Amino acid sequence: MPNLPDVVIWSIPAFILLTVVEMISVRRRPDEDAAGYETKDAAASLSMGLGSLFFDALWKVPVVAIYTALYALTPLRVPVLWWTVPLMLLAQDFFSYWSHRGHHVIRILWACRVVHHSSRKFNLTTALRQPWTSLTSWPFYVPLVALGVHPAALAFCSSVSLVYQFWIHTERIDRMPRWFESVFNTPPHHRVHHASQGGYLDRNYGGILILWDRLFGTFVAEVERPVYGLTKNINTFNPIKVATHEYMSIARDLKEASGRRERVGRLLRGPGWQPPAPGTLGERPAGAATYGEVRSTTP
Repeated sequence: MPNLPDVVIWSIPAFILLTVVEMISVRRRPDEDAAGYETKDAAASLSMGLGSLFFDALWKVPVVAIYTALYALTPLRVPVLWWTVPLMLLAQDFFSYWSHRGHHVIRILWACRVVHHSSRKFNLTTALRQPWTSLTSWPFYVPLVALGVHPAALAFCSSVSLVYQFWIHTERIDRMPRWFESVFNTPPHHRVHHASQGGYLDRNYGGILILWDRLFGTFVAEVERPVYGLTKNINTFNPIKVATHEYMSIARDLKEASGRRERVGRLLRGPGWQPPAPGTLGERPAGAATYGEVRSTTP
């Protein structure tokens, strides 16, 4: 197995440079309708990004152990060659789509993902607002390891995807060539994903490619200007509260739940799920914010 670089670490200087360029651009040519920058928000995003480097290193220990054991058991092997790497990137992007989608529609997974959506700004520092509980993502990539993709190759593909998604967190790029937007994830596509309007919720999950959203019916084009954040925003820039607020909300809901069925629903259904009202049949719909809603928060 050849040594593959950690693309994220090598890209940090580019992250810093592009962020500075964007800040200067916003200052010199502000857009009154754009989200722009706010010092406390940007600091919170940077703190979350730095924290994620530490916690991701911790989570890698059990995940690598599981992947390594599975890789040793499977008789299949995918060599790392010039023509297999693009195929592995394509496969990783496919499973990343389902991981991302799952983290929006299952509340205990949303508790991890909500961190990235908690900013009401949309700029390159938002890309760095990463969760500290990324341990929830590993099961979605088990099929790749079972098919013979080396864990190190999977880590390389995941880092390439993460680096690609950095530049799409900006409002300074409006539209791109139509052929490019038909295939790849772009700033306008990702702005929709970060929006809190009902018609934009739970759309455009793609990482590098937007093809999966077009194929599986989750694509929406940007028409009206997005309103960023959550359907019920958190009013805090404290990194610890940003990282844990939805877990705290889940804990409160589990404590107040009336039975096992409600507790399971609070964990495994969408973030906007509500148990049946007393004296009614079935479950109450959660409304337009079925999956993107954070029901209660820690201010």
